[in-house]
Amino acid sequence: MKAPLHHQCALLAVFLVSLTTTIAAEVTNPRPNIIVILADDLGYADLGAQGQERDVRTPNLDRLAAEGVRCTAGYITAPQCSPSRAGLLTGRYQQRYGIDTIPDMPLPLEAVTIPDRLHAGGYRSGQVGKWHLDPNPLSFRWAAIHLPDQKANAAKRVVIPDAQRQRFMPKARGFDDYFCGEINRYFANYDLHGDSVEPAWREDKRFRVDVQTEAALAFLQRNRTKPFFLYLCYYAPHTPLELPPAYAAQFPPDLPLRRRAALAMIAGVDHGVGRILAALRTHGIDDRTLIFFTSDNGAPIHSRRDAPLAEDMGGWDGSLNTPWVGEKGMLAEGGIRVPFLVRWPGKLPAGKVYREPVSSLDIAATALAAAGLPSDPQLDGADLVPHFTGQNRRPPHEALYWRFWSQAAVRAGRWKLITKAGEPDRLFDLENDQHERRDLAAAMPDRVATLHRNLAAWTEQLQPRGMPSDKNNKQERDWYRGYFPTSNRHSAP
Repeated sequence: MKAPLHHQCALLAVFLVSLTTTIAAEVTNPRPNIIVILADDLGYADLGAQGQERDVRTPNLDRLAAEGVRCTAGYITAPQCSPSRAGLLTGRYQQRYGIDTIPDMPLPLEAVTIPDRLHAGGYRSGQVGKWHLDPNPLSFRWAAIHLPDQKANAAKRVVIPDAQRQRFMPKARGFDDYFCGEINRYFANYDLHGDSVEPAWREDKRFRVDVQTEAALAFLQRNRTKPFFLYLCYYAPHTPLELPPAYAAQFPPDLPLRRRAALAMIAGVDHGVGRILAALRTHGIDDRTLIFFTSDNGAPIHSRRDAPLAEDMGGWDGSLNTPWVGEKGMLAEGGIRVPFLVRWPGKLPAGKVYREPVSSLDIAATALAAAGLPSDPQLDGADLVPHFTGQNRRPPHEALYWRFWSQAAVRAGRWKLITKAGEPDRLFDLENDQHERRDLAAAMPDRVATLHRNLAAWTEQLQPRGMPSDKNNKQERDWYRGYFPTSNRHSAP
């Protein structure tokens, strides 16, 4: 039986008031769009805003810094791409999932990602570019369990069938849209016009950075009317290097070839960021979009500087980590301290330089808070917004931790301890202009003991548990002897 007419009218009035209140709340406090832009092997020095190298041309990234917050102590969770991406995308130390290095892939399916979490807030999520969280040719342990009949090939690599890879690709990790790939070949469920297509591998032979920018723009076009999360992973300036003419023309031809190529590729990333900012303005959503920009690790510096541009792996990628010591693969600052920019118009102060240590782990926690979703105590990061605005004047972290290969490290305030299996601990004052060029371990044994104890306790929470013990990595030994000669040890502060 129908309710009386006056009752129906009353219910309609309540509904309209509720709807009006909801619309008003969304207008005054809309859920922000969230974009994470991740460069690959980009060193700390190679943004103009960092003020380190004069040959860099990054006007759009410098604009992000001028209109947002530039973190001078921004860290990634590993000096290598797969583990650092796992930490960023989950907001938890990747070792909690048993991931220390690339061969530990894939990211387990039980790991909860940022897009998984944002779905509760009605977000549409997209991934563009490099992924590297699926099983790979070095995933021997995983292959031994899941592909017991698969044998390593002549190159001592396992071949992962595409059907197995797809179980761990973006479409299975919370992403609604994806244009996933590194160079020329992409697995996508939409095209560069923004139209849905049957998921499949597609070829595009153009400069990879431009293709990835166009895929990001197509995602924005598809999702501009709803809250979205975009994870844009540029495969640059990672090797193999390219020398795209439109960008290379900005730099003197007498520069070292690999440096010029890196600067050209970084300029391509910068141009892409400019196009994304323009699209946000065109769609009328610039002022409600939170943007992060960082790198998956520092630049590889000393390896094979004369390698051809097309060299796939192992060569210097042309980027620089100035002024920090070390490089990709090391827990020295050059391996893990990276560019870190955050922009959110009207919510974050413009032109702020933030000097307290922050981490890629903080991206997930900040995104959840910005979306108005409940925090999760399992996350290892912090919501950075109150720290940037001054509402919370304490540092976001009492300490940050790392474990990689035979290395482990902790930063607590100004102090950083690096330990490597088979070698004495090293202690550095990162607020001193000598930073990791002056080892104070001999002068401050009590501080070394405290930091080592805290670091060891942290490693007991991980999979596998404990401090690293392998002493046989020759590459690490050469790095540490080269970057940390005994002459930089001091018995007095």
